[in-house]
Amino acid sequence: MSYYFNKTIQGDPAIGFDAVIDKVTAALKAEGFGVLTEIDFSGTLKKKLEVEIPNYRILGACNPQFAYKSYQQENKIGVMLPCNVIVQQVENGIEVSAVDPIASMQGVGNKELEGIASEVQAKLKAVIDSL
Repeated sequence: MSYYFNKTIQGDPAIGFDAVIDKVTAALKAEGFGVLTEIDFSGTLKKKLEVEIPNYRILGACNPQFAYKSYQQENKIGVMLPCNVIVQQVENGIEVSAVDPIASMQGVGNKELEGIASEVQAKLKAVIDSL
């Protein structure tokens, strides 16, 4: 089982990396997610290690309703939240990848989370498919 699903956005490079970030953020919002954190991974590596990699951002997405339902079943679930979505420059475009919550929740071992993870997975797949 893969731990993520993704889609590469190809086409006009004039669209730009930041515009894709905006598009992903809007698609997440349409599915009930907010972006709690945004980490400029490539910028951090450049600053801290003086290495350069293509544009790479990590968006920490959270759907409060599902986060609360998960918390009610497992009060340490915060170590697994938020749901990370990455946007990265690749050779043939910009790739957007989202964590598969079913894969990540298997490690928790709480059967009550399976249904919640399935619902979150469907929403994150809808985000990726909408791009």
